[in-house]
Amino acid sequence: MELYPHQIKAVESLKNGSILCGDVGTGKSRTSLVYYYIKVCEGSLEINGDGKDRKPKQPHDLYVITTAKKRDSGDWEEECAALPFEVTLKVDSWNNIGKYREIKDAFFIFDEQRVTGSGPWVKAFYAIAKKNEWILLSATPGDKWKDYIPVFVANGFYKNKSEFERLHCTFAPYLDYPKIIGYRNERVLMKHRQEITVRMKFRKPAEQHHHYIETGYSKILYFRVFRDRWNIYDNEPIEETGKLCYLLRRVVNSDPSRIVAVERIIFERKKVIIFYNFAFELELLRNLLTQIGVPFTEWNGMKHEEILTGDSWAYLVQYTSGAEGWNCITTDTIIFYSQNYSYRVTVQAAGRIDRMNTPFKNLHYYHLRSASPIDSAIAKALKEKKNFNESEFMYIH
Repeated sequence: MELYPHQIKAVESLKNGSILCGDVGTGKSRTSLVYYYIKVCEGSLEINGDGKDRKPKQPHDLYVITTAKKRDSGDWEEECAALPFEVTLKVDSWNNIGKYREIKDAFFIFDEQRVTGSGPWVKAFYAIAKKNEWILLSATPGDKWKDYIPVFVANGFYKNKSEFERLHCTFAPYLDYPKIIGYRNERVLMKHRQEITVRMKFRKPAEQHHHYIETGYSKILYFRVFRDRWNIYDNEPIEETGKLCYLLRRVVNSDPSRIVAVERIIFERKKVIIFYNFAFELELLRNLLTQIGVPFTEWNGMKHEEILTGDSWAYLVQYTSGAEGWNCITTDTIIFYSQNYSYRVTVQAAGRIDRMNTPFKNLHYYHLRSASPIDSAIAKALKEKKNFNESEFMYIH
C-alpha cells in the first residue's frame, strides 16, 4: 500500500477512540485501514516497499458506518482489497447504525462522523463503543464543545451528557428550553480534544481558487414575498418560515442573470460540475444545457448517472444526494449554482475534485450569489463556518 508521509505519521498516532481529522481528499480511508491492520489486527504491511511480514495475529471483523452514498459506491470494498488478508467487512449507512448495537469484539470505522446530540444514532454509538474498538473520520470536526460530547463520553472522560453539562456548560436563564451561552473549564476540554484528535496535515498538489460571482435579483418580487408573506407562484398566503425562505430563494435563484453566469463559465471552462439545491434549479440548468448543446448527466434522488467523458460536459449534482462519496479528477471546475445551508456539506462538495491524485495544479470554484438579504445571510454563516438558521434569519429581518 502506497502511503504518504502524513498518512504514516497519522497511523503512528492513532489509538482506540481517536478522531482522524483531515481535509477532504487527504486519504483518511486508507489511513484508517492501515491503522486497523497494523494496530488492531497486529499485522504488518509492506508499506511503500519496506518488505515487512504481512500476516495478522489478531484479525478483527471490520464494520464501516458511513453515508448512504459511500456505502453504495463500493469505495470501502475497493480500499479493503489492498489489504493482504481476507477482511470480514460490513459497510452500512448511519441510518442503520442501530442494527449493530449488539456487535462485540470487532473494529468500527465511523466515517464522516455524525455523532452529535443525544438521539438514537448517539445511543447506538455508545452501545457499540463499549464493546468494540473504534475510530472516527472527519473532514469538519466540531465547531462547538457540545459537538464533542458523545466522543468525550465514549472515551470515558465523562459518565454522560449531564455530567459534561454540569461541569462545563453555562445556560441562558429564564428560558423554557436549555440554551448553552458559554463554557467553563475550557482548558480541560482542550486537553481532552488534543488527547483524541489526530490531524493529518498535508499540502495538496492543487491550489483552490474561489471566484464569487454576483448575480441579480428582482427586489420587487423579493419584497412582495417577504413583506406581504405572499406566495407569488401559487397565489396564496405563506404560513411557515421554511416555506417563506424557500420562496425567497426561488425568487433569487431563478433570476436570469444566474443562468447567464453559468453559461459564460461553461463556455470558458468546458467541463464543469454544478451543485444545486432545488428542483426548480435543476429544470433551469437542464433547459440551459439543452439549448446550448452541452451534454450532461445527473446525480440526485432520482438519477444516479456517471460523469461523461469528452471535451465538454456538465454534471448536475444535488447537494444532499451527492456532496460526498465520489471523486472526479477529470475536471478542475465546480460551479455552486446556489449556496447550501450547511458549511460541512459545502466543504464536502468542494472536495469532490480536490484529491491527492488530481492532475491539475489549480482548481476553480465559482460561487453564484446575489446581494439579496437571504443570500448575504447564508454567505455570512458559511464564512464563519456555521450553518444557516432560517429562524434566526427571520428574527433578525
